[in-house]
Amino acid sequence: MEIFRGFLCFSISLLTFHFFLPVSIAQLSPSETRILFQVQQILEYPEVLWGWTNWTNFCYLPPNPSLSIVCSDSHITELTVTGNRTSPSHLQKPTSGKPLVSRQTLSDKFSIDSLFTILTKLSSLKVLSLVSLGLWGPLPAKINRLNSLEVLNISSNFIYGEVPASITTMKNLKSLVLSDNLFNGSVPDLRGLQGLQELDFSNNRLGPKFPSLGNNLMIVVLRNNSLRSEIPSKIEDFDLLQRLDVSSNKLIGPIPANLFGLPSIEYVNLADNQFSGALSTNVSCNANLSFVDVSKNLLIGKLPVCIGSNSRNRTVLSWWNCLGNGSLKYQHPYRFCHKEALAVKPPVRGREGQSAMKLGLILGIIGGIIGAVGIFGLLVLVILRKSNRNEADNFNCDSFVFNKTSARGSPIIDGRHVPRSIRVPAIGLPPYHVFTLEEMEDVTNNFDPSNLVKEVSQGQLYKARLRDGSMALVKCLKLKQKHSYQNLQQQMEMISKLRHHHLVSVLGHCIVTFQDQPSNTATTVLIVLEHVANGSLRDHLTDWKKREYLKWPQRMGITTGIAKGIQFLHTGIVPGVFGNDLKIENILLDDSLNAKINSYNISLPSKVGGSESPLSSQDASNRHGSIENAEKNDIYQLGVILLEAITGKPITSESELDDLKLQLERTLSESPSRLKELIDPSIRGTFAYDSIKTAVEITLKCLGKDSSARPTIEDVLWHLQYSIQVQEGWTSSGNLSTKL
Repeated sequence: MEIFRGFLCFSISLLTFHFFLPVSIAQLSPSETRILFQVQQILEYPEVLWGWTNWTNFCYLPPNPSLSIVCSDSHITELTVTGNRTSPSHLQKPTSGKPLVSRQTLSDKFSIDSLFTILTKLSSLKVLSLVSLGLWGPLPAKINRLNSLEVLNISSNFIYGEVPASITTMKNLKSLVLSDNLFNGSVPDLRGLQGLQELDFSNNRLGPKFPSLGNNLMIVVLRNNSLRSEIPSKIEDFDLLQRLDVSSNKLIGPIPANLFGLPSIEYVNLADNQFSGALSTNVSCNANLSFVDVSKNLLIGKLPVCIGSNSRNRTVLSWWNCLGNGSLKYQHPYRFCHKEALAVKPPVRGREGQSAMKLGLILGIIGGIIGAVGIFGLLVLVILRKSNRNEADNFNCDSFVFNKTSARGSPIIDGRHVPRSIRVPAIGLPPYHVFTLEEMEDVTNNFDPSNLVKEVSQGQLYKARLRDGSMALVKCLKLKQKHSYQNLQQQMEMISKLRHHHLVSVLGHCIVTFQDQPSNTATTVLIVLEHVANGSLRDHLTDWKKREYLKWPQRMGITTGIAKGIQFLHTGIVPGVFGNDLKIENILLDDSLNAKINSYNISLPSKVGGSESPLSSQDASNRHGSIENAEKNDIYQLGVILLEAITGKPITSESELDDLKLQLERTLSESPSRLKELIDPSIRGTFAYDSIKTAVEITLKCLGKDSSARPTIEDVLWHLQYSIQVQEGWTSSGNLSTKL
């Protein structure tokens, strides 16, 4: 009887076990078994998939945190594989945006397209998780064939390129995790995924626009990307949102006022961005809000009362802003946040702005039609006159590049032909390059403060290391909002021509704009300049060790180089560059003692309101009102440099200049020995009297009080070159009779 009872209990238990049998122990179909073996092969047999044989029942696999296969009705509904490869965030970021095939990625034989071609045959798959497996390549658009998928997690791989737009058709998605990859570009519009509850795109390069998201999301993680816009105000409609992490981006503008009071919000991390302005002090906070981090932004004012007050159940981090709460520590001074950030807030377009743009567009179209007719008529007139043009008016000028014209005649500047003797030498610089903002961040290490050289009148100057290993300087110029992008782009074309042996040449630029601001407005210009590390002419004249290397022939070579650089600025490009900041400390010397003008003036188009100089440290208010005055002022400043090079004495005031000038004028009318007393003692015995006399004479002409009587740069250059010829003849002849 007892035996019968025992057998009966065992039978009931067995039946109960079968009745409550987990769906994952169903027998898998042969076709999907073959698919798993194909996946194992494509993934190059990761350790977690070792041990699979023809007798493995994949629906009966023992529990394993790195591998999970769930089956239902002979079909796989969940495939979770977690490898042990390192993710991109733990490696040096590839400069090309694509991963280098290495030990951390699958081999160069791997095909991500083949992998997803196989996986899309799992028609019942609801959960797909492929983590830390070294996958690389762009995510195929065919992923949307997994139309039953509810959870997609392909984090911690090396998948690059844009997030495919086809992902927006996967209507059953509830969780989308693409974190810790190399995705870049804009995120497709995800508002159609109304069932999506979790979104994690952290540790990628997505941006610059904040993605468009459905308002049923509960978790949004966009940490450590390249977002550079404002948080859209529609986020205040996300009633189900519990966790928001957008830290370590470049987000700008104000923090949405009601963000901390969303009905379900529990966690908000906005740290390490460029949020600005004051937080509203009277906003309410959700009672369940347990964590808030607004540190490392540009916030001013005070924290809202609901997060500023002490609470045991809430962690609030707010350091390194400019907040004025008396109890807060580690804050910047107010002026730090008051300065314009690298990414300034884009202007807001109201209805009036939109109407104005529509009106502008209509007028632009009408103007374009009229302009086209005018150009056609002008073209006909030019063709008719071309046959009558005197051939004597044609000049060969193939050593110049002026804007985008191909005219053969010499350019005319203020009625003067550019001298044909000017030749722009090959200066060994890399080709001019238009940089992306990402490239700028790479070469400056995200504008790290340790690379900051100095603050200039319009921005900052940073050290940079280009991809070829060479050093450069990046000048960050924050522009007024009224600067036109189109005019600025035209100005960049002229700046790209500022490459000369005696200039600190421009290597490239980057114009910073944002997708959510007017397309014709730029906020910041980054100009990449040649790096000259041997110090200035002032350094060499004041340091007794360096001065010993600057004998008279070297000084003549340096000053002649300065004159050639000025000649190029005045006549070598169209329009000419005048009103430059020609001070001896702004003349840099390379390792071969070639002079390079470091601070010169390029004015932005006046049509966009005022003029600002991307390269000069001068303020616009200090510039000369006319080109003629500015040109003659350059000659005067060159004279000051010549005077300091001849005498070796630093000139710090106008009275010192006048006194030294008067002494030189007297000595020229007296005797050579008197001139010797005013010359830098360190160059005595290294010059011919006629050579230095010629240099002194042209120097005094440059310093004339009457600006109209000052020589042109061509005259100065001729005299300096003549002085060099006299010096070379004296040196080669060995005749010391004229030696002082």
